[in-house]
Formats: sequence, structure tokens, C-alpha cells
Amino acid sequence: MLDDETSQPDRRRWYNSNYLPHFDGGEIAQFVTYRLAGSLPVRIRDLYKQQLEHGKILEIEYHNAIDEYLDKGIGPDHLRRPEIAKVIEENWLRFDGEKYRLHAWVIMPNHGHVLFTPLNGFTVGKIVHSMKSFTANRANSILGKTGPFWAREYYDRYIRNEEHFFNTINYIDNNPVKARLCREPGDWPFGSARMKGKL
Repeated sequence: MLDDETSQPDRRRWYNSNYLPHFDGGEIAQFVTYRLAGSLPVRIRDLYKQQLEHGKILEIEYHNAIDEYLDKGIGPDHLRRPEIAKVIEENWLRFDGEKYRLHAWVIMPNHGHVLFTPLNGFTVGKIVHSMKSFTANRANSILGKTGPFWAREYYDRYIRNEEHFFNTINYIDNNPVKARLCREPGDWPFGSARMKGKL
């Protein structure tokens, strides 16, 4: 985590992939979102992207717009299946303390949010690639299908300070409530909120 709001990460650690900026800054907490293939139509994504590029919305508004669209649950919702959500959650938990320190997570019907701090020289890009690759193979096997399971891109935001860290955990915990999938964060079966006090 960075020490204060004014701290800026080393600009040399930024790179672009699939037209999205990513930051690999060592042991700085990262909020990562990735989604199912087909869960965000190209026309919707391009509309938000144009608004961002033309200065009509800020980057945080761009990410919020995508999250709001995903929360509508339009399109594939394979992560609603408990056996698939379990594969993803077990995979995230499996490498806690080895590749990263896992802070919070939630698996929504068509996307997942995970907050972690990379460890031992692992980069965000390699961690996310590993998460997506393993779970895509297992999920496709469960579904009896082939082809892309996850969308190619992912969204990541580095955590600026302690307030940002706890606001992000609150966002993750409350995402199922906001999407009207449950009444209380701890009621959602595939999220760290249900494990508060048990971890």
C-alpha cells in the first residue's frame, strides 16, 4: 500500500494490454475485476471508452459504468452455478500467502472482484493470467464447452492509501447487495464477507 494520498506509483511500472492501462508495482494492493466472455457487449464497452477518451467521464466513472452494467446480469451468468463459483473461490484461496496476500473477494454471476497484494516478485499480470487460465479450463469442463470463458481484458486499480483500501473492501462486500442478489453482504455464498471473523 502507498503511504498517503499524494504518493504516486513509479510510472515505469505502467503498461497497456488490450487497450487498458495496467500497473505492476510490486507489493502494492490491487483491486482486480474480470468478467465472463460475452458479458459486456462491444458496443457498450466502446461507448464508455469513447466517453472516457473524450473527457466526458473520468476513469473511475468508466469503471463504475462497466460495473453497473455487469450488475444488471445481462448475458452469460455461469458464475451463478455453485460448482463453478467454488472452483474460482478455491483457486483464489489456494495461492493466498504464496503468490499474493488475499484481502477480499466476491464472485458475482458474470464477474469477480478480488483485492490482493502481490508477493515474492509475482506481477499482477501473471497472477491474473494464472487465475483466469486454470478456472477457465475447469469451468469449461463443467459446462461441457470450449472456447473463451473469460473476457480477455481485466480491470485493475492500485490501492492509494488505507482509506481507499477499506472503501474497496466495503465495495466488494456490498456488491451482491447493490445488485439485489441478497439483503446482507454475509448472505452471499461466494464472497469474503460471509467469512468475516472466520479467516
